[in-house]
Amino acid sequence: MNRTIIVTDSTSDIPPEMVEAYGIEVVPLTLMFGEEAFRDKVDMTPEQFYERLPRSPQLPTTSQPSPVQYMEVYRNILERNPDCSILSFHISSGLSGTYQSAVMAKSMLEEDGEGITVVDTLSASYGFGFMVVEAARMSAEGKTPQEILETTERMRVARKLYFLVDTLEYLQKGGRIGKASAILGTLLNIKPILSIDPEGTIYAVEKVRGRKKAVARMIELFKKDLPGVDKINVAVGHTAEPASGEEFMNELKGHFTLEEKVLTNVGPVVGSHVGNGTLAVFIWPA
Repeated sequence: MNRTIIVTDSTSDIPPEMVEAYGIEVVPLTLMFGEEAFRDKVDMTPEQFYERLPRSPQLPTTSQPSPVQYMEVYRNILERNPDCSILSFHISSGLSGTYQSAVMAKSMLEEDGEGITVVDTLSASYGFGFMVVEAARMSAEGKTPQEILETTERMRVARKLYFLVDTLEYLQKGGRIGKASAILGTLLNIKPILSIDPEGTIYAVEKVRGRKKAVARMIELFKKDLPGVDKINVAVGHTAEPASGEEFMNELKGHFTLEEKVLTNVGPVVGSHVGNGTLAVFIWPA
């Protein structure tokens, strides 16, 4: 039986132990602090990033892997695994050019690229990382690429997600909101709740005063999104502050039965746009 190899990019924010356990190929994006370049989670860990971010005089910038980088990754996989299929899952094309780079790499391989499927997940962070993990599990079970794609698409549609941003500073620096709104939000202790729409772009759901109220409101939103659902799988992304993620999971236990539970870092690339103190919560029915 031909193998199916799973590829993703570093914005999937899959915990390193899961990447290793399931043999997932991760292609890093690049993070720039001025003239210094770092490969996401390779040259700079989330812990190092969130320690440095508040001290940086300028917002770090990010860039996707080039088509040539993806072509080399695909070619190396095909050389090691002749006749394999490759499923390559990536951050929303509405947020990054990463997906387009992977598509171009596939076309550059011509006939060798026929067994490669590049997926625009229309999501970010573990909002598609959980799809990648399930794809790797199914591949290990010998499922076909078509079976894997059908299952992960159902999961994508069923998944609900919200980001709680602790500060408006990074959204303002990144041009998402005006400076006046950021100052006013800080003065009023406003905590924006964000999500990702069906087209794969970020939008503001609500603005709540105070973090405690914002956390409670996120849980209310999940209950509204999942009427009649008791058992859920949940992943909580945090900015190198695992205690905050564990606290949110404990809050969820009063409202849902938690099956699979994943605690992970929101990586440097996504974190450069949302900043320290962010919580990203991803739920899909068990």
